[in-house]
Amino acid sequence: MEKHLIALDLDGTLLNDEKIVSERTLETIKAAREAGHVVAIATGRPFRVSKQFYYQMDLDTPIVNMNGALIHHPRIGDWDHMHTPLPRDVAHDIFDTCYDVGVQNILAEIMDEVYIEYENNHAITDFFKVGLNAPPVIGNLKQKVEKDPSSVLIHPYDDRVNQIREVLTERHASIIDHRKWGAPFHVIEVIRSDLHKAIGVRKIAEEYGIPKNRIIAFGDEDNDFEMIDYAGIGVAMGNGIDELKTMANQITLSNYEDGVAQFLEEYLNLKTPILTPKN
Repeated sequence: MEKHLIALDLDGTLLNDEKIVSERTLETIKAAREAGHVVAIATGRPFRVSKQFYYQMDLDTPIVNMNGALIHHPRIGDWDHMHTPLPRDVAHDIFDTCYDVGVQNILAEIMDEVYIEYENNHAITDFFKVGLNAPPVIGNLKQKVEKDPSSVLIHPYDDRVNQIREVLTERHASIIDHRKWGAPFHVIEVIRSDLHKAIGVRKIAEEYGIPKNRIIAFGDEDNDFEMIDYAGIGVAMGNGIDELKTMANQITLSNYEDGVAQFLEEYLNLKTPILTPKN
């Protein structure tokens, strides 16, 4: 079979509800790579909290992080990476929007640096501390963030999610895009406008000479829209949102039913070991 590019979202897609890659999925990814297919991650996560899965699958491909704000190659330092941050003054305006509406927390990332407005006990702050080489900077972000951030992440109150997204659109629509994460953290991620995972997937496909019709992309949330629409074979997870299922070419099983593995095994005619349950 001709070489395909397999683009994988992480949360809600490759990862099951325990936030791990199942043994069956690992074996299927291994079989796909041994068959000559190219496997790449395309995620909203920064690299520091996605690299464990990159190395677990022994990938040697570029990776798309922060929904396209960062595209780089972990194993090739001088690869033609792309980093497209928000202008600092726009980020500061967004902080003001958050102060006006009221939010649980605000975070900013500059590559793998993390800035946190409030040091609270929410699990989300612990999540963003994972993999840091230096402690996060805590305090007023308008004072602390002095460079263009890769992304701004807003942790809203549950009853104000729509309100803050409407205000962001009203005030900053020409400059930013904002997307809502799924469980476990209902976060609004803000990045520079016209950035999305499809940009990175296209760049990786060109790197390997793979045409659009041989790109298989998997996703579950609204930050996967462009990637699923761009891919020749856009696959929505069974647990994905309805809007994504409507635009996808195919729908597979849910992330907790090994939907990625099930689809790849059938579509690419992969032979994987029969796994027996562990006692």
